[in-house]
Formats: sequence, C-alpha cells, structure tokens
Amino acid sequence: MEIGNYSAVTEFFLVGFSQYPELQLSVFMFCLITYLIILLGNSLLIIISILDSRLHTPMYFFLGNLSFLDICYTSSFIPPMLIIFRSDKKSISFIGCTLQMVISLGLGSTECILLAMMAYDRYVAICNPLRYPIIMNKALCVHMAAWSWSIGFLIALIQTVLAMTLPFCGNNIIDHITCELLALLKLTCSDISINVLVMTVASIILLIIPLLLIFISYVFILSTILRINSAEGRKKAFSTCSAHLVVVILFYGSALFMYMKPKSKDTKTSDEIIGLSYGVVTPMLNPIIYSLRNKEVKEAVKKVLSKHLHLWKI
Repeated sequence: MEIGNYSAVTEFFLVGFSQYPELQLSVFMFCLITYLIILLGNSLLIIISILDSRLHTPMYFFLGNLSFLDICYTSSFIPPMLIIFRSDKKSISFIGCTLQMVISLGLGSTECILLAMMAYDRYVAICNPLRYPIIMNKALCVHMAAWSWSIGFLIALIQTVLAMTLPFCGNNIIDHITCELLALLKLTCSDISINVLVMTVASIILLIIPLLLIFISYVFILSTILRINSAEGRKKAFSTCSAHLVVVILFYGSALFMYMKPKSKDTKTSDEIIGLSYGVVTPMLNPIIYSLRNKEVKEAVKKVLSKHLHLWKI
C-alpha cells in the first residue's frame, strides 16, 4: 500500500471495551464520578494551599503543581471519552486525536519527573532539616517544576510527531478508550523501529531514572528516620513519606506495566483497565493520600471555611 494513503485517515474510531458492551455504562458512571471527585479534591487542595500562608512551603508548592497537572491530565481525555461512550459514532478527528495524545502524554511524562522532584524535596526535608529552607528556596522550586513540565512535554511532542506522521493506510480503528500511543502504533503499515527506539529511551528517562532516584532518596530517608530518637518524630516523618510512596507505587507500577512489558499484536482489555488505573484512579487518590488526611491541610480547610462562614453571616 502506498504511503500516500495514510492522508485519507481524517478520524479514528475508539472501540475500547466494545467487546464488553455491558461494561460500558458501568465504566461511564465510574469515570464520571471519579472525574468529579478529581476536580473537587485537587481544586480544593490548590485553593487551600494558596489561601493559607502556612502551606506556602516547597512540599505544597509541588503538591499544587501535581494537583493542577492531574486536573489538566484527566480533563484531556475523560470528557471526550465520556462523550464517545454515549455516542453512536465513537470517533475522534485526526487533529483531536493528535492533541489528546500530546497533552495527555506530556502531562503523564511531567508527572513522572515531578514525583522524582518531590522525592528529592522529602529527602532534603528529612535528611537536611536545618538547611532545608536554604536548599529548597523559591527559585530552585520554580526551576525544578519548570524543568519537569518542559522535559515532559518535549518528550511527548517528539513521540507524538513521530507517531502521527506514520502512514496508517486506511486503518483507523483504535482498540482503546483514548488515543493511546501504543494502540495507535498498531495501526501503522510501516516500520516503527524508530518509534520503538524513542519510546525505549523515553521510558528510561521518564520511568527507570526517576524511579531509581526515588529509591535512592528513600534509602537515605529511611536510614535517617530510623535514627530519629523521638517516636512522634519518626511517626510524622514516616507518615509524610509513606503517602508519597503509595502514589509512586500506584503510578509507576501501572506505567511500567503499560510501557515496559512485551508488546503483543493486539491491545488487551487489561491494558485499558491498567490505563484507567493510572489515568483515572491515581489522580483521584493523590489529594486524599497526600494531603486531605494531613493535619495541616485539615486545619487549613477549617480555617478557610470558618472565615468565609463568618463573612457570610456578617
């Protein structure tokens, strides 16, 4: 088939879960409710961290970035996915698919790096508490966040351009619930060795290296915690770190399964379930695991609510 035929593809059909039509309504309701929780929880965390001066710390600066990222990430694919679920014509335009891929892939890539930055923040806070305000100054935090976003979107842009310029030769049925990179590459009728190479390098940069840095950080953190004499101090330090570790395991575990496992010819339903896990469930759990059970955040919520209720009564 001639390469020029791929220009005829102006839209893609997303047929994820189509073999299980009885599940589609359940998945629709699950994603809708989860998305509303994501918007509420992450928006609340951002607002509270801005309004309460006690939360103007590097930890909550990065958590604010993570919350904003999760809102944008889920908004890039959940609303279109919900529309497609309830539509008879389950299609998305070529441009729409491209935008969805670069945005969701860019935000997902950014989160990989941001989680490593947050691990470094916890390392400095626990292992070098006296120098923490000096090391983690405002300029460094802004630069760390900016580099996370820049590298994440640069890698996503490269992968998206390489994927969307491939010839599809009329194949436009994506066996997935979103315009996911791996599912899209299975439609092409040309050699994808360059794409596979770039994906492998990207996986090392975004998954292996950050995960290794997180592991090293927590080796030092755990060593420091065990040397803390106060039981209350050990409990507080471990509580802060355990929240980050839970999110790291959920996010990286799902991502590693998706992008580092041996590739099969067809996209499996398990890929779609795993995709929902790190694409929908993890952003919902982030504000709960990290902060909404945190004493500082609870006190900040009470303070803001009481202040606004007092103004409303006046």
